Amino acid sequence: MIVRIMGEGQVKLADSHFAELNKLDDELLAEMEQGDGPGFRRTLTALLERVRELGEPLPDDALEPSELILPAPGATLEDVREMLGDGGLLPG
Repeated sequence: MIVRIMGEGQVKLADSHFAELNKLDDELLAEMEQGDGPGFRRTLTALLERVRELGEPLPDDALEPSELILPAPGATLEDVREMLGDGGLLPG
């Protein structure tokens, strides 16, 4: 799976990591629904860190289609709400 972190680039992740990342996505969605700004910031940071740790960065000149697009590290709760609509960051 190819994941783009807005403002950073793309990483390639094994599908086997999807369950772990989906758990963080569920937490992030719950924090957004509750308006928990500090929790949102903490979970977004954890999600992005795990993607960076687990993924293999693609070269800057690679333009692969991204299956997932994650917000930039500095994105606000409001930015991500607009980006998502009603769903989470990860499909399914």
